[in-house]
Amino acid sequence: MELPFGVLGIYAGLVVWIVLLVRALRTRSFGPFFALGIALLLVLNVRYFVEGIPSSIAFFIGIYDVLNNLGLSNGDTADGLATCADNACTVWGDRYTNHTSWGVAFHERFLNGPQFRRNLLYGHIGLNSLAFVLMHVQLLRPGLGSNRRRHQLLGRTTFAAITLGTVCAVWLASEHGAVSEYGGSLSMWGFFSMSAFVYGCAVMTVVTIRRGDQQSHRMWSIRFAGSMWGSFWLFRAMLLVLDPLFRNQETVAILACIWLSAPLGIAIAEFFRRRYDTEDSGIEASAEATPVTA
Repeated sequence: MELPFGVLGIYAGLVVWIVLLVRALRTRSFGPFFALGIALLLVLNVRYFVEGIPSSIAFFIGIYDVLNNLGLSNGDTADGLATCADNACTVWGDRYTNHTSWGVAFHERFLNGPQFRRNLLYGHIGLNSLAFVLMHVQLLRPGLGSNRRRHQLLGRTTFAAITLGTVCAVWLASEHGAVSEYGGSLSMWGFFSMSAFVYGCAVMTVVTIRRGDQQSHRMWSIRFAGSMWGSFWLFRAMLLVLDPLFRNQETVAILACIWLSAPLGIAIAEFFRRRYDTEDSGIEASAEATPVTA
């Protein structure tokens, strides 16, 4: 069997990313960590438009197959694992035939589902990816001085993208009540909650800047970034850990990720904002109190 080098490349990228995170926490230089996170997001998301939805979902499931099958002997399975027709829902060939039931349902729904459902997924992925990239540009280049007009234009573009992307996400989630592998109605309301956290933070970034409150605008922009990082990366990172741990309970892992990833992302962003703002204020106060001698 030919090895899926793309999946192995993602694992290698994640190892490097963890190293960059440790370095960033020590040095407070998060640029490389954020850059690689954006790059990996684009690798995962752009392939939907290049290879199509079923192939990209099979690639996505293949990332989780490794840990979900860890410790299982040939022929063994678990309550939270399932098989798919011709094992087409993975890039591992016949190496792994057990997959998380939510992953099998995800693949099946878009392999044989209506084109309109696929178009909603394309819209959600494309528009949210655009918003994800632009929000970093906005945070790195605040709307001060000559950059003000460009900041305003990119801000409006980001808000429009996340608005339409959220509409697509809510529409897709409205169908989840009938998908038991996702958790049924709990999944549907969980995704509604995730959308509310993300879009609520985005709305507050607009409300605060229209009031002229730049400090609150910055605060809500960071919270919005946290909600986006939580919904995308924390969601996937939690699945890597929880899926294998709860593979005997069909929906525990996916529901935990759906309900918790966005608010946890906001909480983490707020934690670092307050920590670094407090440290920076302390440094500035110390500098002002230090007498200048000739």
